[in-house]
Amino acid sequence: MADLRTEFLGIHSPNPFWLASAPPTDKAYNIYRAFSAGWGGAVWKTLGEDPAPVNVCSRYSAHRDIHGRILGINNIELISDRPLQVNLDEIRQTKKDWPDRALIVSLMVPCEEASWKRILKQVEATGCDGVELNFGCPHGMPELGMGAAVGQVPELITQVTRWCKKHSQLPVIVKLTPNVTDIVKTASAALTGGADAVSLINTINSITGINLDTMVGFPSVANQCTSGGYCGEAVKPIALNMVGQLARHDQTASLPVSAIGGITTWRDAAEFLSLGATTLQVCTAVMLNGFKIIDDLVDGLSRWMDQKGYTALSEFRGAAVASLTDWKKLDLTYKSIAHIDTNLCIQCGRCYAACEDTEHQAISVKPLGDGWERQFEVIPEACVGCNLCQITCPVDDCITMVKPSTHNPQV
Repeated sequence: MADLRTEFLGIHSPNPFWLASAPPTDKAYNIYRAFSAGWGGAVWKTLGEDPAPVNVCSRYSAHRDIHGRILGINNIELISDRPLQVNLDEIRQTKKDWPDRALIVSLMVPCEEASWKRILKQVEATGCDGVELNFGCPHGMPELGMGAAVGQVPELITQVTRWCKKHSQLPVIVKLTPNVTDIVKTASAALTGGADAVSLINTINSITGINLDTMVGFPSVANQCTSGGYCGEAVKPIALNMVGQLARHDQTASLPVSAIGGITTWRDAAEFLSLGATTLQVCTAVMLNGFKIIDDLVDGLSRWMDQKGYTALSEFRGAAVASLTDWKKLDLTYKSIAHIDTNLCIQCGRCYAACEDTEHQAISVKPLGDGWERQFEVIPEACVGCNLCQITCPVDDCITMVKPSTHNPQV
């Protein structure tokens, strides 16, 4: 049986699945339920100075596909709106009651050394395992000079991180915003400041849609709207890229990473681990499906590891990093073309429409008899191996990419 036990900055947890700092970690009640369900750790929803901020109604909106399935959520909720001392008391008791789970506290206060010193001492006294500096919140807090307003300025990242390392003995994790042009630059700034690790990504600036009857965006607050933070499985490719970029660049490769961004299934988890992440923070999937999804995450990852012969997470952590390179280093002599398995083909024609209308007219179609049946075949000399047909095909393994010499001998 695969061993999912995890050590991150000396912090131990029974598995790498942690709840991200968000509404699901707003209070002890939620976190107790999560730990009882089997989650390995949690990052407490971001704490700030009193008085606590006032949140709005409503706070969320969704981006859906044409079938109504949620792809991502826009969130305009701010940091914890509960009194600081209430949170501190609950954190202290939670760690006492769940000593085997990782408990990190997310923090965000003004860019003043005294403010950071004061809250760090208060949080350290709870017995928590570490702190996460929220330099990524893209809405509300940046207007007050916090959140992404810090995370988008490398000099501020370095400065605040140094203050935190100076005034606390706890491990310091810097949470990075994706709303930058160079994630390596901001991660390097965190490392320069003494960060023990980074977590990424935070949410992405977004508007999920406009109500065309009222001409107000979502979520609507008294006939107004604002840009919010986009999260959910739709942001996973962006998060994977940024985690991968840190792993492949020398200046950031040594930074331990807690990955965040669209983690929904065990396969997502394995992909982030293969790009060098050590822990995996989950939020939106829990908000949509509840804490019970931990069963599928743990079981799926364990079964996959058993099938592959991995006994520990460290055996494949970072295994995909070596294949990640610059475009200019890709092998331009490598060639492949599509092959359609006519035995699996359901004759839907999606591959033909995609190739004929938008690519290289490399798929032929011919009728079979007098009925509606037809046969699709790749034209080898026209195919450039773009694999758009493979992506659009709804049948697994019906279209594969092969070397030209091994293409279907009938064409």
